[in-house]
Amino acid sequence: MAAEITITNPDTLGKPLGQYSQITRVKAAEFLFIAGQLSADKAGNIIGAHDFDAQCVQVFKNIETALASQGAGWKNIVQFTTYLMHSQDIEKFMTFRKREFPKMFPDGKYPPNTLLMVDRLVQEPFLVEVQPIAAL
Repeated sequence: MAAEITITNPDTLGKPLGQYSQITRVKAAEFLFIAGQLSADKAGNIIGAHDFDAQCVQVFKNIETALASQGAGWKNIVQFTTYLMHSQDIEKFMTFRKREFPKMFPDGKYPPNTLLMVDRLVQEPFLVEVQPIAAL
């Protein structure tokens, strides 16, 4: 059974403040809980130290690789949780999403995303971490 994923923005909640939706309703046989992804490559090298956009590119590349390893893709994402080190990077993150999400989610149905500011990620050079949940 393929997952039935419905992403919606009910009129009663108001318009999202970015490229995300308010609700994902899921009927699925399995879920994928993927660890938060950072901008490290397969060898553990930090990609884009001090470059927020380069880190975003690597983070989402890592998510795509994790999804593919389980026979899944962007259409299987039901939620993101995003952690940023600096509030000044919120606009950069929104710009990245405006540029890249239409390619990842061509139907324009963007998964819910919770965005949090944190004091620190696992290593100082990391600026962004994204944890996805997917349904199969």
